[in-house]
Amino acid sequence: MTVPTVALLVVFNYVPLFGLVTAFQSYDPLVGVGQSEWVGLYQFQRLFNDPLFWGAVGNTLYLSFVQLVLFFPIPIALALLLDSVLSERVRTFVQSVVYLPHFFSWVLTITIFQQMLGGAGALNQFLRTNDLATWDVMTEPGTFALLVTSQVIWKEAGWGIIVFLAALAAINTDLYEAAAADGAGWWRRMWHITLPGLRAVIVLMLVLRLGNALTVGFEQFLVQREAVGHETADVLDTFAFYYGIATGDYSYGAAAGLFKSVISLLLLWGANKLAHAFGGDGLYRR
Repeated sequence: MTVPTVALLVVFNYVPLFGLVTAFQSYDPLVGVGQSEWVGLYQFQRLFNDPLFWGAVGNTLYLSFVQLVLFFPIPIALALLLDSVLSERVRTFVQSVVYLPHFFSWVLTITIFQQMLGGAGALNQFLRTNDLATWDVMTEPGTFALLVTSQVIWKEAGWGIIVFLAALAAINTDLYEAAAADGAGWWRRMWHITLPGLRAVIVLMLVLRLGNALTVGFEQFLVQREAVGHETADVLDTFAFYYGIATGDYSYGAAAGLFKSVISLLLLWGANKLAHAFGGDGLYRR
């Protein structure tokens, strides 16, 4: 039963790894990998001397940090709130509502934000009606990090609570009853039972988040890049696309992608070691 899944994983995740050799070539698609000129580390020398590349690295790290601080705690808080709802019907309805945006494409999500916060959106229509200064949030570079983080929260926070709800369901309810019998209030039960019960899952999700820190959303930034400018919206994924694939400089794009993969692997390894240092299992037990 696992063969189809393993086959898909091999075909789409491991077979493409052989294409990384193009990062060390001057790749020409007309002659293929076997006949393309081998240039060693030349593409990486170009990459590290390119100020646009370091600008994309800076944007990626900054946006990832903002999303980690503002987005990561929200699914946990939503899961705790939903778990405290006594009515099963209300809980199911709320879950359905907050899950729904996950199934929207990024194009549709950004269109909704444009209709609400854009120059002709609902916010500015209200401001004009009341003779107030307008503010086109969608084209403001200074608040772009908050904008894209808000989009991620609206789209993905509901889907992110699934793992935490499952972890909450695994906590022994006898612990809550015993604590309540001893006079512990809601806050003390959450602090001494709920959060310790969620700790392993929180650490695991944090490790995975840090390992994926350099992937902040290709399609999301691709759609909004022209509105705020490449200086603000270029991340490593869009950099590899615009300055590699779009220009036909495939080896340069492959070098940028390989750089991102290596740093992501190091972040994942470091986050896992940190989880072990704090007594967690991380991705695997020591």
